Amino acid sequence: MTNTLSIFNQLRPFTVGFDDMFTRWEHMADMPQVNFPPYNIVKTGDFTYDIEMALAGFGKKDIEVKYVENTLTVNSVQSDDATVEDPSVLHRGISKRKFKRSFTIADDVVVNGAELKDGLLKVSMEKIIPESKQPRIIDIS
Repeated sequence: MTNTLSIFNQLRPFTVGFDDMFTRWEHMADMPQVNFPPYNIVKTGDFTYDIEMALAGFGKKDIEVKYVENTLTVNSVQSDDATVEDPSVLHRGISKRKFKRSFTIADDVVVNGAELKDGLLKVSMEKIIPESKQPRIIDIS
């Protein structure tokens, strides 16, 4: 990661207006690498995306999805009844361990919503292209 950060520092003197982008890359390089829960990032259309997370055993009340300052965070919420062991469960193979997974989202991407169905959490997003950045024909005078 140090090599990547030094490249960013070398580029700073030659760029204008990209300071926030470099800061975000540095932040992402510092994020811990975790393996749980497994996830997919799926491009569902020209400008739409889904993040799918496998969350078997979790219910809607067990999960929090938060979007703050270009960071989408999905984490488990410890409920009061989660600490009570169920004596009827002989083997617990489906994990309900605590987790926190974060994704950096671009400025022009909006989070449209989240749905939990059949143990799969789907967070839907859409890239919004402002009119000023859309292709246009320039009249020649």
